[in-house]
Amino acid sequence: MIRSFVWSRASAVARKEVFHILRDPFTLAFALVLPVVMILIYGTAIDFNVEGVALSVSDEDQSQSSRRLIDTFASSHYFFVQGAGSPAGADRDVTAERARAGLIIPPRFEKDLLAGRGAQAQVLLDGADNSTVGPVAGYLDSIQTIASKRIANFDPPQPYELRTRFLFNPELNSRWFVIPGLTVVVMAILSILLTALTVAREWENGSMELLLSTPVQPLEIIVGKLAPYAVLGILALLFVYVIARAVFGVPFVGNLAVFGLGCVLFLGTYLAQGLLISVVTRKQQIAMQFAFLSGLLPSNLLSGFIFPVTSMPVFFQYFTMILPARWFMTIARDTYLKGSRFLDMGGAFLALTFFCVAMILAATRRFKRDLEP
Repeated sequence: MIRSFVWSRASAVARKEVFHILRDPFTLAFALVLPVVMILIYGTAIDFNVEGVALSVSDEDQSQSSRRLIDTFASSHYFFVQGAGSPAGADRDVTAERARAGLIIPPRFEKDLLAGRGAQAQVLLDGADNSTVGPVAGYLDSIQTIASKRIANFDPPQPYELRTRFLFNPELNSRWFVIPGLTVVVMAILSILLTALTVAREWENGSMELLLSTPVQPLEIIVGKLAPYAVLGILALLFVYVIARAVFGVPFVGNLAVFGLGCVLFLGTYLAQGLLISVVTRKQQIAMQFAFLSGLLPSNLLSGFIFPVTSMPVFFQYFTMILPARWFMTIARDTYLKGSRFLDMGGAFLALTFFCVAMILAATRRFKRDLEP
């Protein structure tokens, strides 16, 4: 006979889990200290803005025009100019990675300008580091325009004027983009490991078999097991939010209730996934490996945290749709920076809801099979 769900039994399992957490300082430190440390370290270290690029310069013309060109590079905060002495020296600096770029100005640079033939200067870029090449190549266009005006001492009238306006991140501060994404990565690692390691430890110690032998139902065990770690996850999320706002100055222009709903769905999904891993593996070492493979790597590489999903091959653009981290990444960044409404992110919330329900049902069914083999 199937007995009804009883909250008192679930709360008893939850109280037991709370006592276990309080007796285990590692779990508390992992849940509350690790997210703060990761946000502080990675939020400071990860910066997508390419600045201070070492530029090795060979000026064989030594003219006023060539010096103005070099000054244009030096006056920007994008490049750090260092002398090379010769074209071969500039090439060696780039090859030996003493510089990321090289500027070679030929001997007749100013004479060609004055004669109206059009002067040429060569820029060498280290193509091995493609994360630098793209931004630096973009900087060259604006520097070329500014240098042309300085060398000619003339600002020609433009037939049209383009005015660029950056929406949502007017300062182009990469930390405003990185830290909401880091929130997703940190919560994914935290939530999946909390339940995967803790429940697997009970399987190894034999205490889970004792719990399953009591009248408590599998669903009551699941709710009781997940509830304390859900509270820890929410506390960790609050710490991360405070650090993002107070330390890094990341704006939050969205609705906190909408963001909170996304957090609850995401936490529920990954807590249930960790529980499912622990039920299937029953070994802490194996559970950790599965947790990292299914939680850490996808949330880092395939969620859009580092690489935009739209830039991935078509197969992976569709493959990422089965990853909850991809959808929560959209919710986190859109609520932080864009102030998107719930309806604007309806697809992401629908996907997260589906994954949350599916993962809880899968963990429950697997629990039942282990209780009644």
